[in-house]
Amino acid sequence: MRTPTLRPQIVVAAPEHRQLLALAAGSSNDAAESLLAEMERARVVPEGKLPADAVRMGSRVQYRTDRDEIVDVTLVYPADADISAGKISVLTPVGAVLIGLRTGQSITWVSRDERKHVLTVLAVSQPAEPA
Repeated sequence: MRTPTLRPQIVVAAPEHRQLLALAAGSSNDAAESLLAEMERARVVPEGKLPADAVRMGSRVQYRTDRDEIVDVTLVYPADADISAGKISVLTPVGAVLIGLRTGQSITWVSRDERKHVLTVLAVSQPAEPA
């Protein structure tokens, strides 16, 4: 069965947008290219205007995979990544597509083995202070 490509509107706070563009531009893997593409299509808003349910750096995110698994992660910068603690880097295939999504949105992503998958954001909780 062919997986349709889903690319919902995403929203990112201006300060994070600048940081993430620089991070993606300074990296050379497929996830960096994906992050750059996401940042190029993002709607950029002032810090105080980011919706509470939008995934940002430091957000705790619960999502459902296309295998119907529920996954809980915290989205972090590469230096803070620790998969055993549920902290995934924004420079991973999943991390790059989570940024800017809102509760209820689904997106298609491509795994390192080139297979398409779909994830759906179920819940987002924000850090005490933006990362």
